[in-house]
Amino acid sequence: MGQDTLVKPGARISLNDYDPGFCSGYHKRDTAVVDRLAADLETMRELQERLYAEGKQALLIVLQGMDASGKDGTVRHVMSGLNPQSCYVVSFKVPTPEELSHDFLWRIHRRTPGKGEIAVFNRSHYEDVVAVRVRGLLSEKECRRRYDQINYFEQHLVANGTRVVKLFLHISADEQKQRLEARLRDPTKQWKFRPGDLDDRARWNDYMRAYEDAIAACSTDLAPWHIIPANRKWYRNLVVAQIVAATLHEMDPQWPKPRADLSSLVIS
Repeated sequence: MGQDTLVKPGARISLNDYDPGFCSGYHKRDTAVVDRLAADLETMRELQERLYAEGKQALLIVLQGMDASGKDGTVRHVMSGLNPQSCYVVSFKVPTPEELSHDFLWRIHRRTPGKGEIAVFNRSHYEDVVAVRVRGLLSEKECRRRYDQINYFEQHLVANGTRVVKLFLHISADEQKQRLEARLRDPTKQWKFRPGDLDDRARWNDYMRAYEDAIAACSTDLAPWHIIPANRKWYRNLVVAQIVAATLHEMDPQWPKPRADLSSLVIS
């Protein structure tokens, strides 16, 4: 797809080095884009069915990004075609009192996918090393300790059959401004707007540094981060679908053998 989305383990990164408007030679959502997306979505559906039937592996997709980066849109346009029987979306909000009484990963682990399932996290445990850091609720030392805990947690998931794919939806500050202004103008989207969105926007540079540190510390061989150019929604969907389809291909779920010999059965 041109610009490499994969963050190599151990690499220091600057989000300024990743163009959020990159579109790999495509100029618009034309027939070629539509056809390629449709092919990847069909691959995802076919492999999801095999994953569910096999019942031995699971897939966790983590979506992170600034407000208006397109997490909901990605779920709607890329994941909605999957069978809800074995695919679900979790949107993590502000922790409840019960969740705060446990370690920060407790509420996350409870929602990870079971064998044969796909789970999509719309925000995730990374809020607990990004948002809380920017808001001054976590020291640098505590943040580093949480990076280690996240890496151990994700390693544990992988060791027990859950593939972890992490996608950072990268938009520019100018693009976010346009999308937030569009929300204010559209009565059907005004409900999404929170006054706190402007507070977070004022801390844009702090968020970028926090994401850079978290992505660099937690992009591992077993659970890598991808930085997705997301200024163009159609290109974002194309890249995400390609990564998810490729991941399911690598997992290579197999149809299970029948539990009994079916050769002699006759249905009257």
